[in-house]
Amino acid sequence: MALLLSGFVGCNTAPEPLKIDNKLTAEEIAAARLTPEVMWKMSRIGGHALSPDGATLLYTLTRYNMEENRGVTVIVSRDLATGEEKELTDTSSNSVSPVWGADGKSIWFASNRSGEMQLWQMQADGSQPKQVSHIEGGIEGFGISPDEKHLYYTQFVHAKDINSADVHKDMAKSKARIYDDLMVRHWDYWDSGKYLHIFVADLLANGVGTATDITGEKSAWDTPLAPYFDHAEIAWSPDGKQLAYTCKPLTGAEYAVSTDSDIFIYDLESGETKNICKGNKAFAFVGYDKYPVWSPSGSKIAFRSQERAGNEADKERLMVCDLASGEVKYLTKNFDYHATNVVWSSDETTLYFIAPIEATHQICSVKADGKSEVDVLTKGDHDINSFELSGGKCVGSVMTISMAPELFEFDLTNGSMAKLTAVNDFVYDNIKMGEVQKRWVKTTDGKKMLTWVILPPDFDATKKYPTLLYCQGGPQSVVSQFWSYRWNFQLMAAQGYVVVAPNRRGVPSFGQEWLDQISGDYSGQNIRDYLSAIDDVAKEKWCDKERLGCVGASYGGYSTFYLAGHHEKRFKAFIAHCGIFNFESMYGHTEEMFFVNNDYGGAYWEKDNKTAMRSYANSPHKAVDKWDTPILIFTGERDYRIPYTQSLEAFTAARLRGIPARLVSFENEAHQVFKPQNSLVWNREFFGWLEKHLK
Repeated sequence: MALLLSGFVGCNTAPEPLKIDNKLTAEEIAAARLTPEVMWKMSRIGGHALSPDGATLLYTLTRYNMEENRGVTVIVSRDLATGEEKELTDTSSNSVSPVWGADGKSIWFASNRSGEMQLWQMQADGSQPKQVSHIEGGIEGFGISPDEKHLYYTQFVHAKDINSADVHKDMAKSKARIYDDLMVRHWDYWDSGKYLHIFVADLLANGVGTATDITGEKSAWDTPLAPYFDHAEIAWSPDGKQLAYTCKPLTGAEYAVSTDSDIFIYDLESGETKNICKGNKAFAFVGYDKYPVWSPSGSKIAFRSQERAGNEADKERLMVCDLASGEVKYLTKNFDYHATNVVWSSDETTLYFIAPIEATHQICSVKADGKSEVDVLTKGDHDINSFELSGGKCVGSVMTISMAPELFEFDLTNGSMAKLTAVNDFVYDNIKMGEVQKRWVKTTDGKKMLTWVILPPDFDATKKYPTLLYCQGGPQSVVSQFWSYRWNFQLMAAQGYVVVAPNRRGVPSFGQEWLDQISGDYSGQNIRDYLSAIDDVAKEKWCDKERLGCVGASYGGYSTFYLAGHHEKRFKAFIAHCGIFNFESMYGHTEEMFFVNNDYGGAYWEKDNKTAMRSYANSPHKAVDKWDTPILIFTGERDYRIPYTQSLEAFTAARLRGIPARLVSFENEAHQVFKPQNSLVWNREFFGWLEKHLK
């Protein structure tokens, strides 16, 4: 991922280490309950890197200081034979993205210890750290070629005049932005004419050589793709002579309505760039093509591809391109799930990947010749987030609804898993988690829907509990065995609530038909699925039908707004975070137009488009006259995906109709709440609202 971490501006030496005190208090231990304060004491495992011989594992660990309202990331080394661990960097600065040197004796990483993110190198034991790059403005990400002769790094560059002071050179103090086309803003930032580009340079004995911008100096687009800037979209060839990357070289309205990215290969010797997707007669998909992965010999590239343009939730198909012949094989044609996190076997006969299957994430394999079906290698109620192969070992990250991500070792011959790290056992040993039940609910159209039900700790079936319907965002994101530091099911259960989390229509892991159904039908079957889930659980004697709440964010926030006008008095409280309220204004306010075009069915002026007209006719704001229930509304003022104005419209409507309502608007957050103190405020308001109206 992009190294979007706060630097220490203007420092020539590292500041004092950030104090981390994550011990539980006596009161927290006595209570034995997960609270927002306890959750923010937990350590967060990030990226990982297995040494070439498979003996040592590096991973990043982030911990927070609530008083300082910030965290810090360090690099940890673990000996897989002995289990011994050592922090290789300290908390005076952020150290991220560790990469092993080819000989396994050194480590490359990025750090802001000199004031801004730069490339550093240290010995495997953490000794002899030295700054390698001194690139003005710092770097956002990097990659070292396998032969360690070359480096790529990414950096934002000025490629287009948009700020008024750039357009009108004699108006240096003017503060305006001038646009002739879309997109004027994206996710949480305005387009200022700066875009993330890839630079390639030689690695010299004394630093970094002269760099070449391979994206193109005046190219007004990002590589890797905005808004996530995931550096897994860039990959060195095994011989270090070529660089593959993802790019969508479009601008304006064409960029805003398209998902048609491609895989490009840059040749260092010739300086030429080749698109392996466009113009390839063996390949005609027009959606996202992303995440190139070279085979060990460098003769092939595996990548993930989506067939349908404009549909970001289309099936992620596993493709392999033979670079000599141009032949492209579709390896997961008969597999009705996404393929992500692709890894080659050392002999190139097999590709391993992660797939979402029935609200879990599992490691799968398929033969590279395309002549076999997919094998699912692991099983169980867990999410495998990532994995890597090195030195004959397989290591990756795993989480569940009751466990934050930890690192495990996998045996791919039998699917077994062995836990390696235990960074949060100090929490789990002292608090009680609620039972997680797996429930299959019959839907109104006769299908079965997997629904997670999380019970409060020390659950007593003879008592009655207030119950929350959780509405998932996305909308095309699975309600899996995920652990969240924002919407945490165990945290809700620990406050005395039963949580009902259905995998309604429109989520992955139940086949493409289930996933596709929601597009153009926001107010239809998936809403009935929500009600089927809560009505099914409400039949239980321990569910208090007089104290039901409904909560959700993003598409889940839309669901909350919609249900507020159509719940037939089921719920006593609603909470919506950054939800869609008014489809027409949302269409004009959002940025990635392909999303609303696909999910609404089109624009609000397309009067002959029946799908679009049905969507706009069922916008939540059309049913405000039926609102009758208290509602809490959260938003972030830097949210440009579902702009904060949607939440303002909903709050205004609620109050003018006399509905008890509360608006919490974070001026320095976007679509999610990330900052520690903001998070605690969010949780206090969230549970305070439920306490007031459900307890």
